[in-house]
Amino acid sequence: MSKTDERKQVDSYKPVGTGNVPAGPIGGFGGRGGGARWLVSGAKPKQFRQSLKRLWQHFGKERKLLSLILFLVLLDTGIVLAGPFLIGRGIDSLSALHGLVDFSLLKIVILTLLAAYVMDAMLTLVQGWLMAGVSQRIVQGLRRTLFAKLQKLPISFFDTRTHGDLMSRLSNDIDNISTTISQSTTQLMSAALMIVGSLTMMLILSPLLTLASLVTIPLVFILTRTIASRTRILFKEQQAVLGKLNGHIEETISGIHVVKAFNHEEQVIQEFAEVNGQLCKVGIKAQIWSGYIMPLMNVINNVGFAAVAGVGGILAVNHLITVGIIASFLSYSRQFGRPLNDIANTFNTLQTALAGAERVFEVLDEPEEAADLPGAVKLQNSQGHVVFDGVCFGYRPDVPILREVSFEAQAGSSTALVGPTGAGKTTVVNLLARFYDITAGRILIDGRDIREYTRDSLRQSFGIVLQDTYLFGGTIRDNIRYGRLDATEEEIQKAAVMANADIFIRRLPHGYDTVLTESGENLSQGQRQLLAIARAILANPAILILDEATSNVDTRTELRIQEAMLKLMEGRTSFLIAHRLSTIRDADTIMVVDGGKIVEQGNHRQLIEKKGVYHYMYFSQFENVEGE
Repeated sequence: MSKTDERKQVDSYKPVGTGNVPAGPIGGFGGRGGGARWLVSGAKPKQFRQSLKRLWQHFGKERKLLSLILFLVLLDTGIVLAGPFLIGRGIDSLSALHGLVDFSLLKIVILTLLAAYVMDAMLTLVQGWLMAGVSQRIVQGLRRTLFAKLQKLPISFFDTRTHGDLMSRLSNDIDNISTTISQSTTQLMSAALMIVGSLTMMLILSPLLTLASLVTIPLVFILTRTIASRTRILFKEQQAVLGKLNGHIEETISGIHVVKAFNHEEQVIQEFAEVNGQLCKVGIKAQIWSGYIMPLMNVINNVGFAAVAGVGGILAVNHLITVGIIASFLSYSRQFGRPLNDIANTFNTLQTALAGAERVFEVLDEPEEAADLPGAVKLQNSQGHVVFDGVCFGYRPDVPILREVSFEAQAGSSTALVGPTGAGKTTVVNLLARFYDITAGRILIDGRDIREYTRDSLRQSFGIVLQDTYLFGGTIRDNIRYGRLDATEEEIQKAAVMANADIFIRRLPHGYDTVLTESGENLSQGQRQLLAIARAILANPAILILDEATSNVDTRTELRIQEAMLKLMEGRTSFLIAHRLSTIRDADTIMVVDGGKIVEQGNHRQLIEKKGVYHYMYFSQFENVEGE
C-alpha cells in the first residue's frame, strides 16, 4: 500500500509515535503521519444548468465548427421533414384525376424521395465525421487542463485524496464527457430542430390534428422532470463510488507485496467485494430509474399516435382532409415524438457526463499553490546558507506541529534531524522547500525570506533522495536525466559513476537503455537508491535533502550508498533525516526534534557528552559502544 494513499482528512489527525505532536499528512518528502483513506461520498450534484454552462465554456475554438455542424443538421432536418409531405402527395396521387393514378406526379415524388434519402445519408456521415474531431479536441483540451491543474495544486491536496479517485476523474469521468459530446451533441441539435420543424408542418397540414397530438406533452414534461431529478443524484453517486473502487484497486496493486507478505489476500478481496457491491447497487438503481424513461415514453407516444389516428379518421370521413394528409400527419407526429424519445434517451448519457464534469470541475475549482509574491526574485547560484527564525507551523491552525523552531545551517554544512516518529523532522524540510507555508516566523536562504523567491527557482536549488525512491517508467538513462533534462550522455554517465551506480547499470542486458517497470520494481531497493542519488548529483543542487535514504537496504549496500552520499554532499548544504544514527555521526550539526521543538543541538561528541536524549537514543542502538 503506497504511503500517499494512507492519509486522513486534515481535520482527523491523531497523535502517533512518542512525540506529543499530532502527525501531519504524509506529504512532501514522505513524513510519517497517521493515515486512513479519504472516502468519496455521493453528495448531491451542482445545478444542471451551471455544469452544462461550464462545459460549454470548454468548447472554445470549436464553436465555429459547431456552427457548421448545426447548419448541416438544419439542412438534413429540412430534407427529412420533406419526406412525409412527399409521401402524402404520393398517396393522394393514387386517387387523383377521378380515380386514375397521376403517374407523372408519382414519378416526381419517388425520384425526389430517393434523392432526399441519399442526401440524408451523406449529410449524416459528414456530421459524424466532423463531430468526432470536435469531441476529441474538446476532451483533449479538458484533459490537458485537468492534468495541468493537478501539477499546480499544493501537496496538501494530494494528502487528502486517493490516487485512484484522481485517476478516475482524469480517465473515466472525462471519457464519459467525450462519449456524450461525440454521440449526443448532434442528436440533441437534430432533435430540437426536428421537433420545431415537425410541429410547424403539423400546424400547416391540420391545426385540429396538431391539437390532438399535443395532449401528451404535459405527460412527457412530468415524466422527464421526475426521473431526471433522481437519476442525476444516482449517476453522481455512481461516479463517486467508481472513484473509490479505483482507489482500492490502485493501492492494492501498488502494495501487492505487502498484501501477500501478511497473507491478506482474502481481506482485500472482501474489501473489494464490498466496494464493488456498493457500485453494483447504485449502478442498478441508476440504470433502473433511467430505464423507466423509454418504455413510458413509448406508451405516451402511442397514446398520442392513437389520438391522431382517431381524430384524423373522423375528419377524413367528413371530407375535411385527405387520406394523404392523414398519412403525412401520422409520419410527422411520429417524427415529433421520436426526438422526444431521443432526448429522453440522451438525457441518461448527459446525466452521466455532467456527473463526471462536476467531479472534474471540483478539482479545477481547488485553490492552487499560492502565487509568487509581487517582485519575487529568482534564487540563482545559491550558497545554501539556511536560517530558521522562530518558525511555527500546523496542518491545522489549532494543532501546532512546529513551535518556535530556530537554527542556522552554514553554507556547505551538514545538518542531521533525529527524533521519534511524528516529532516534526520531515515537516522541517517540507517547509524549507515550500511544500507548505509557515504560519509564523521566517525561513531564510542566503539572507532572504524564501517567500521572496519564485517557487520554481527555490525548488530547483534542492536535490532530494527519499526513503521510498520513485522511478518513472522508461529507461535508466531517462530516470537519471530527470534531474536535469538537458544533460548530455557524458554527464549522465559521470553522475552514475559518482553515485556508484555505473557498475551495476553496465551489467544489465541493455545498460543505460534498460527499461524500468513502474517504480523500478525490476531493480533492488539499493539500486533504486543509487539511481536516485545519481539523479540528484546530475541536478547539481545547492541544498541536499536525504530522507532515510539508507533505511531500507542491507549493510553492504548501505556502505555503497553512504559513499555515494558523501560525494553528493561535498560542497553542499545537506539535511539528513535518519533513524539509523550510525549514518549521521559525522554531521556538522545534529538536532534532536521532539514535540515540535529542537530539544538538543550539537555535534555527535557534544551530544554524547551531554548525556541527554541523543545519548539515550544512540546507546539504545549501540549498547556495545562505550566511552564515546
